[in-house]
Amino acid sequence: MPFTFFHSHSSSLWSNPFLAEAQQIQLLVKESKGSNSGISPTSHTTMSQPAKNRLIKWLRVAVYAVLAVAGQASAALLTRLYYQKGGTSKWLETLTQLAGFPILIPYYISQLRKDTPPQSSTAVETKPPPPSLPPAKPLTLVFVYVYLGILMAANSYLYSIGFEYLPVSIVSLISASQLAFNALFSYFLNSQKFTPFIMNSLLLLTISSCLVVSNDTTEKPRGVSDRNYALGFICTVFGTALYGLLLSSQQLVIRRVFHNKVSLKLVMDLAIYPSAVASVVTLIGFFVSGDFKLLNPEMNSYELGKESYAMTLVWTAICWQVSIFACLGLVSELSALFANVIFAVGFPVNTVAAIVVFNDRMNGVKGISLVLAIWGVISYAYQQYLDDRNAETKGSEPSEV
Repeated sequence: MPFTFFHSHSSSLWSNPFLAEAQQIQLLVKESKGSNSGISPTSHTTMSQPAKNRLIKWLRVAVYAVLAVAGQASAALLTRLYYQKGGTSKWLETLTQLAGFPILIPYYISQLRKDTPPQSSTAVETKPPPPSLPPAKPLTLVFVYVYLGILMAANSYLYSIGFEYLPVSIVSLISASQLAFNALFSYFLNSQKFTPFIMNSLLLLTISSCLVVSNDTTEKPRGVSDRNYALGFICTVFGTALYGLLLSSQQLVIRRVFHNKVSLKLVMDLAIYPSAVASVVTLIGFFVSGDFKLLNPEMNSYELGKESYAMTLVWTAICWQVSIFACLGLVSELSALFANVIFAVGFPVNTVAAIVVFNDRMNGVKGISLVLAIWGVISYAYQQYLDDRNAETKGSEPSEV
């Protein structure tokens, strides 16, 4: 009887003492396989770690972007407040845009210590490093930092004139065209290709600036003549062009001098050393022009008082450096172009903030100019997205605009 045989055989198995041993061996085999494959009871946490790292990275990017835009907007509003309440020194205001770089030095030193490899007491045989290009000569670095510093000083001085004679909203709308100037100078210095999206961005930003030119001058700040209003507009345009040249020059330096070896140290070097040079140049202009003699009378006549005068200058410098530090963070996390795009996004934010804080008038022409500027920035950013995606497909680094 087969059924009776099967039943009796299974009963003998359950009563067999070797069954427990077989189960233990099976468990040991499973554990051995799990240890060899790196699987553990908490493997689901390990498997999700890359996703957590990406989430943390993009959270940092979001924080840097908010700080960059908020710092830039706050600095622009404080700069206009300085002039509106009685400030007159263009050299002093230029200095506040540049002289806050020592705030970055503690973080710079901490990163240098973190990047220094520990000294090992035991001799370990390692493979020789791959051959690399020789580092830049000290004299070359001095020339680079002096050149970039002079550009920074000239750019900041021209913007100081623009903030003195123009509303913040007008300065911000004009400054959005820096992407167009950056692409134009990159065409000559870095062989930048003009794609349809870049051309669209150039056209939109140019039309946006032309609309600002055609805007009426009835909203010019109190006490500003038509001549000074035009001077402020011209200086802002030239300041924006110089900033585009500065960005293209930085890209050229990274490519030709540092051989595209972008690191956080390099990014901070390009921020701290040129800022130091620009601060020295601005200090020379401050004393040669005689503006230092007006410092005490200007402080005494400031509408909000001496304390507010000092705090306005201090917080202007801090806000500029917060924006610069955030841009450095964006460069280290993603790319210099992404930081530039985020910086350009801040210009429409500045326009809206100026309308709220200083009651800058928003007419139809300025509204259309704002929409075109935002459209141009989006077109420019989308081209960077396409470049990054193509670079990932080809397995090469994206070229920066």
